[in-house]
Amino acid sequence: MATKLPAVDALLVGFGWTGALMGQELTDAGLNVLALERGGWRDTTTDFATTFIQDELRYYYRHELFQEPARETLTFRNSANETALPMRQLGSFLPGTGVGGAGIHWNGQNWRFLPSDFVARSHNSDRYGAAAIPQDMAIQDWGITYDDLEPYYDKWEYLCGISGKAGNIRGQIQPGGNPFEGPRDRDYPNPPMAMTYGPTLFAEAARDIGLKPFPAPSANMSRAYTNPLGVQLGPCTYCGFCEKFGCGNYSKASPQTTILPVLLRKKNFTLKTECEVIKINLDSDGKRAVSVTYVDTQGEEYEQPADLIVLSAFVLHNVHLLLLSGIGTPYDPNTGAGTLGKNYAYQIVSSVDVFYDDKILNPFIGAGALGTVVDEFNGDNFDHTNLGFVGGGYIACWNTNGRPIETHLVPDGTPKWGSKWKKAVVQNYLRSMSISTHGAVMSHRGNHLDLDPTYRDFLGRPLMRMTFDYTDNEHKMSDFLTGKAEEIARAMKPREIRSNPRKGHYDITPYQTTHNTGGAIMGSNPGESVINRYLQHWDVSNLFVMGSSAFPQNPGYNPTGTVAALALWSAHAIRTQYLKSPGPLVQA
Repeated sequence: MATKLPAVDALLVGFGWTGALMGQELTDAGLNVLALERGGWRDTTTDFATTFIQDELRYYYRHELFQEPARETLTFRNSANETALPMRQLGSFLPGTGVGGAGIHWNGQNWRFLPSDFVARSHNSDRYGAAAIPQDMAIQDWGITYDDLEPYYDKWEYLCGISGKAGNIRGQIQPGGNPFEGPRDRDYPNPPMAMTYGPTLFAEAARDIGLKPFPAPSANMSRAYTNPLGVQLGPCTYCGFCEKFGCGNYSKASPQTTILPVLLRKKNFTLKTECEVIKINLDSDGKRAVSVTYVDTQGEEYEQPADLIVLSAFVLHNVHLLLLSGIGTPYDPNTGAGTLGKNYAYQIVSSVDVFYDDKILNPFIGAGALGTVVDEFNGDNFDHTNLGFVGGGYIACWNTNGRPIETHLVPDGTPKWGSKWKKAVVQNYLRSMSISTHGAVMSHRGNHLDLDPTYRDFLGRPLMRMTFDYTDNEHKMSDFLTGKAEEIARAMKPREIRSNPRKGHYDITPYQTTHNTGGAIMGSNPGESVINRYLQHWDVSNLFVMGSSAFPQNPGYNPTGTVAALALWSAHAIRTQYLKSPGPLVQA
């Protein structure tokens, strides 16, 4: 029997980036807010100190900051005719746990999606004809536009002190920035990071072949910065320990370094850690969420009532909790009925390695978002006629790290181990670099999330089952991007290059990105989406679902900037519309 607790105005389930953003916005609106986080407390000074955070073995290989598969995992298969098996160790993606969530270990690569990304179906149909979208491709318009989100992108960028160079201010193209980006109201709050040798060589070669390289927008600080909340961040030291690590220098934007110093001092905010929410409870007619049930580390159950409930956990956990709570109709890929679990997508990447004899690149001088990018082949920035695919991606040279265990580029023909391998690592460590492609994944009818009929978690609940594979569209698009990356690599005039195209089925074992999307997608009507344009559940009006689970498909950019902008957009709607008149913000 669960112990029933006093009600709160608003309840946040999960406390990473979106939980922190919503907590700040809703407490500013005067609400009494409680956040429940399944993991433990994490603080910059005590948990990310530079005396121990730069430990590859502990944090990268032993996954100190990440979800424990013994406690929470999923089952996986490439197609519905296979038997899904549990993911028993983290691989392709690395969900965070604890206060700050994935906002602790992200690399800081921060993007605005392209205007055409938000209208993927109508835009591609209008430009190339309806036949350009295969019958089993399930892409949708978002129900929201770039112009809707622009003020919230801006608010996020100034909260985080993003370092970059604008490419389009109010319709005027700006030299040195990304000429393909949507118009923005003003420049980034900080200038770009100081560029190291590798990305500089990439930029020179890209310009030589007619492309327009620009410095990547970065949540690593190029200089000391004080954000609009009065929280101070320090300049990046280019230590090379960003992605998969916490930052002890206060120079990477995270919930701890941008919001929590203000939020945690508020009397109307409470945070409880090590509380696993296991169910959302509805009223008798199923139209209103009245509470959640959670368990603590002792296995004790509690019922926490709330007037407003916000799911602000990782994408997979949001969808899993909705499935376990029976909120919404699960998607059936055979009939196309239902929406919950629909349109799961990911990212597709490839790379081209470059080796020099006469250049010292010093890869250890890096940061998570230190790099140069070209965007000519992202989204619909190029003509797709007769290419056989829709979507695209960016090509970049990142100088993120030279971490000694992880970084050992060697040319083709090098043995996998032994003295010759060691010699090749030594010879090439300072003289090699990689060009990466980061491609979109279009949603397809067979790719989805549901509950596994066999396997259960440590609390006896069905695990979530992921069914996902790349399709011909993704392979053709990735091959196209890889070919363009090879052209830039050859223009850099190295000793040799090695191309690493994406081949075969999606493999959940090796790390790729933690850019999982979909499953609780947004849209214009409840027949094709789980939540409306304000991230409000169509069936349960006092339930809002944050995060990339809202994405109807996955564009070519990293998702964090858009996840944050959507959260701020939703918070504004809650504050200015919902609290004045609780109920559906969009009529079905």
